[in-house]
Amino acid sequence: MGFCPQCRGSNTLAKSARERTRAEAPTPVGQIAEQRPDRLRSGIDEFDRILGSGLIPGSVVLLGGAPGVGKSTLVLEIGAALSGSGSTVLVATGEESRGQIGLRAGRIGAVTDGLMIAAESRIEPLVEFIASGSFPVVMIDSIQTVTGSPGGGGAGSTALVREAAAELIRAAKDSGTVVMLIGHVTKDGAIAGPKSLEHMVDVVLSLDGDSHRNLRFLRSTKNRFGPVNEIGVFEMTEIGLQPVVDPSAHLSGPRTLPVAGSVLFPALEGRRSLLVEIQALVVPTGAAQPRRSVKGLSASRVHQIIAAIERHAGIAMGNREVYVSVMGGISISEPAADLPTALAIASAVAGIPLGMVAAWGEVALTGEIRATDQAGRRRSESRRLGIAQTVEGGERRMLTDALSDVGVGPSDSRGDLRSVPGRA
Repeated sequence: MGFCPQCRGSNTLAKSARERTRAEAPTPVGQIAEQRPDRLRSGIDEFDRILGSGLIPGSVVLLGGAPGVGKSTLVLEIGAALSGSGSTVLVATGEESRGQIGLRAGRIGAVTDGLMIAAESRIEPLVEFIASGSFPVVMIDSIQTVTGSPGGGGAGSTALVREAAAELIRAAKDSGTVVMLIGHVTKDGAIAGPKSLEHMVDVVLSLDGDSHRNLRFLRSTKNRFGPVNEIGVFEMTEIGLQPVVDPSAHLSGPRTLPVAGSVLFPALEGRRSLLVEIQALVVPTGAAQPRRSVKGLSASRVHQIIAAIERHAGIAMGNREVYVSVMGGISISEPAADLPTALAIASAVAGIPLGMVAAWGEVALTGEIRATDQAGRRRSESRRLGIAQTVEGGERRMLTDALSDVGVGPSDSRGDLRSVPGRA
């Protein structure tokens, strides 16, 4: 064209040549396998266990959670614990001022000489902090507030989050710095930004909990260096998040008075078993469509269990409202929760307390109770808390057999379950 179409200047083109880089020489896998870096342990057992006993140098951790769940508090506590172990930790925030962070740090006791604070969200200084190697651990709160990355878009946009994360991850790998990114979540509970962000990082953690309860659950949904689906339990207090030493005792609740509709379930979360309480309430109704309310379990599976109870136990459920809840604010997704849910519903219908009973098993549509994995660990956790009776699935085990084991027999002519003398 002879001129620039934007500035209208002539002779504005400049020749440039791309510099060729040589490929890195391949390394035998045996040599790499022998290089096992020392993990950075924070001393917070609930956090270290989820990661597989600590942080790997050069790894990138993504922590997501709903607003107000305690992500920033947890980051400060982890930073203070790591700095107390001799590591210099930098917390860079684009959401709060230094004064605000200082107030929180003073309240929760996260004041150590090795914990540094920077009110910075620009990508260039953040990359410099990581690449310098002066800070073994850098925590960025949050990735959605980072600005200035080439690639366009405003803070929090999909393109900017992806480009900024790529630069931060590259700097972490080159310098061996541990980088922890805080991520916002959408209303559906997914981490905001591109889905590729979760593929780019090494570890994905999720902090959740009931907003009306003090318990918080830290889960690992991805971990390249340790177990997946591990869970850590914390309690939100006035001085921050405190690890819960015995989550089973916390979640199962007091069992002083026998009540109908309550069954214990030893749930498996990674390598640990947590004893939780499943409660059911069944009340008669004259509505054409009885209400079904489910909290902490899959609603579709509870509906299947209700159908199996009606078909195979002979109990009419069409004129009853059913409410099922997992106490403590925890969510359960494994099929082994089918049997305790069925027993809790049957106990609520019959009005028969089952006492100290723990159950696990998958309820098939045929009425069969199938065995589930890790039965030994579930029994061990039940015995540790003094559970007198356990009910589980197995070969040729039917729903009516499980009901009889806990003292609830088949339905009578009115469609009501009845007690079996001497069986409870």
